[in-house]
Amino acid sequence: MSASPLTPLDYIAAGYWQDFLARRAVAGGIAYEVDLHHCSLDESLASLQRIDTLLSQIRRNMVKAGIWDEVTLLKDERYRNFMVFLAFYAGRVLARQWQQPPRWFGQFELDARYPRLALTTDDFYQHMAMFYGADTDVNTDVNTENSSDKGTMPLFFALEPIGVRLFGHIDRTFKSAQGIQVASGLYQAVSARLPKAVNHQPHLVDTTIADKPNTQTANEKAFIEEVSPENSSTSLYSNSKSSIDMATNQLSDDKVGNVSSIAATTITSMPLAEDIEITNAAVAPIAAVTFILEPVKTTPVAKNPPTPEIFSQLLTELHEIEVTQTTGETEYKQACKVLDQFERHIAKQEKPRKQVVFSEAHLQAKQQALLGLEDAANAGNSAAMLRLAMYELLGEGLIANEGADKVAGIAAGVEWVKQAASKNDSRAQRLMSKMYYQGVGVAQDLDIGKYWLEQAAENGHIEAASLVSQWQQAQVLINSQKQEQHSLKRYQLLFAVIIVIALLIIILV
Repeated sequence: MSASPLTPLDYIAAGYWQDFLARRAVAGGIAYEVDLHHCSLDESLASLQRIDTLLSQIRRNMVKAGIWDEVTLLKDERYRNFMVFLAFYAGRVLARQWQQPPRWFGQFELDARYPRLALTTDDFYQHMAMFYGADTDVNTDVNTENSSDKGTMPLFFALEPIGVRLFGHIDRTFKSAQGIQVASGLYQAVSARLPKAVNHQPHLVDTTIADKPNTQTANEKAFIEEVSPENSSTSLYSNSKSSIDMATNQLSDDKVGNVSSIAATTITSMPLAEDIEITNAAVAPIAAVTFILEPVKTTPVAKNPPTPEIFSQLLTELHEIEVTQTTGETEYKQACKVLDQFERHIAKQEKPRKQVVFSEAHLQAKQQALLGLEDAANAGNSAAMLRLAMYELLGEGLIANEGADKVAGIAAGVEWVKQAASKNDSRAQRLMSKMYYQGVGVAQDLDIGKYWLEQAAENGHIEAASLVSQWQQAQVLINSQKQEQHSLKRYQLLFAVIIVIALLIIILV
């Protein structure tokens, strides 16, 4: 039996993937394209975890920005393309697990092959599905008539878990096309559809692709060659919106009309929280390098984290507390894209950070990032000063790399913190107070520590303001107690005098 011919969606899915790898623009654009490249899409199951983390962060940012509106965003072509691309990618990951090329059906093919599915025509999330399973001859369609349960059909409506992750809440429930519960995220959805023979262990990083980035099955390689834009004689895939809409049987809901485009820059690009690998670093001189991450441990977190709390708290504040910068912002952000990934890798280790070993390529990437920080710091960027100071104080900065003694690096780190504090950066002033309270890099001095704590509070540092308030309340209580004790002693003395006088009167009388 011969396999069924390729569908329009098969061509479009392959075209999206080829354009993404070649960093070519997709018709209409894709929101968060830069963030997608940072997710290291290596067709592994672990990459779906990174995508789910990105989706969760996008949701939080949309809520904060007041643009968390599903209907409005689905009218924006860039956001629709973003979700469609993720669906295509999830299909690639699932197809790889089944060791076959991904096969996609639009609504026309779904209605013809699976009439038992009561698809909702105007439901964006039910407009396309991937066929998966051991039988690659999809002409057989054994599930069409013989299956009494639509949920057993080997179809993956990949847009559904994306929609749940972005927009699902108690008042917005998602109805699955197959009548099953929709997974909250692509990792969970794909994991539920893995071949039974696959010994799947949750949360383990799949390094198959990382070890062999160009590995492809013979069928998949032939499929890519067949549908790639360079080799295909068909015009089903093109970079025009009209041809894509025609090929997908009006995949996007054009009936809703045009609205003002929501710029992707409205939602801030964020450092991802999970398993991002160092690749295609944004600092220009840095060659592309990639971490091969170890499986995430399930053992309890070490009691002593790799990075001292004073600096891990600083990194958190640099991300969460915004301080307006007038210079060096581009250099700072580019450097942080690399350094943040080093910090995430170190944070997962159960040993001191000095014992974490990196390859020479990684160390060169870090050195270039530190030089970028130095440029931003010299331009007056206080955030870059603090980040650079942290590495100098830890003995990992530029001075340490140049072979200078540890004392020189610590002195340079302290000086960078002082410069940032002098620019009224509340994060720097809070760090200065901790350094003097704890004697980190400077001689311990509680009075100077208290001074910088008060300066940070005055400049809006919430934690510092809370500590100052607590300290002031404690001082009031101490003073009140002292006054009460003084008054009590006076009363006791007065009472003793009265008793003595009374005794004298009794004796004399």
